[in-house]
Formats: sequence, C-alpha cells, structure tokens
Amino acid sequence: MKSLLAFVILALTAVAVPLSAHHSWPVNMSQLVTVTGTVKEFAWGNPHPMITLEVRTEEGKTETWLVGGPAITRMEANGWTKTTVKPGDVIKGTGYQFADGQKIIRLERAVLPDGTELRLYGR
Repeated sequence: MKSLLAFVILALTAVAVPLSAHHSWPVNMSQLVTVTGTVKEFAWGNPHPMITLEVRTEEGKTETWLVGGPAITRMEANGWTKTTVKPGDVIKGTGYQFADGQKIIRLERAVLPDGTELRLYGR
C-alpha cells in the first residue's frame, strides 16, 4: 500500500512540475523591450499564439524575433483574433524579453499598422 501511495505521489509530482513550469515565462521583468518589425508568421494556436517578426537593427542587419501572447482565450478577451495581424504587416511589440537573451518576448502590448494599440496583460 505504501509503495502504491508513493507511486501516486511521484506520478502527480511528475505531471504538476512541467505544468507549472509551462506557465512561467523565463523573462527579465526589470525592463520592457520594444521591437518593430514585419510579420513573417502569426501562429494562432495554444498554448501561446506566436508572432514571428523580422526586425531591422540600427546597424542594418535583420533579426528574427518571436513575440508571444497568452492563451487564445485571453487574447480574444483583449480584442485579438487569428486575423489581427498577417504576414507583411509592420507592428510594434512591447514586452519582457527572455532573461537568457533569446530574441523572444512575452508580449504586453502591440501597436498595429493602423495605430491601434492592443494590450494583453492589462498594463
């Protein structure tokens, strides 16, 4: 009986740890980062819709940035749809960059081509 209980606890822990880790973006919350770029792709899917942006640096180089939102239901509650942005659109995304320096941002807000600002986390 003890071994069954130990197995159940271990199994529940094994499931819970990845789930809790998934909901925590490994970002640097001390500074907002803003990138402006051309949408290459808008992947509207769970767990996080992701926008791939082609960003031109001040040096004239091109970088690829991933700008991710929360779950689709939260994005929809803030006015987003799967057609809010499309390839070729130039948008400005502001959010928190991954702490390890990857060009990935947890999107807080975006400015669309028509100047509309959409927020995601109420800030």
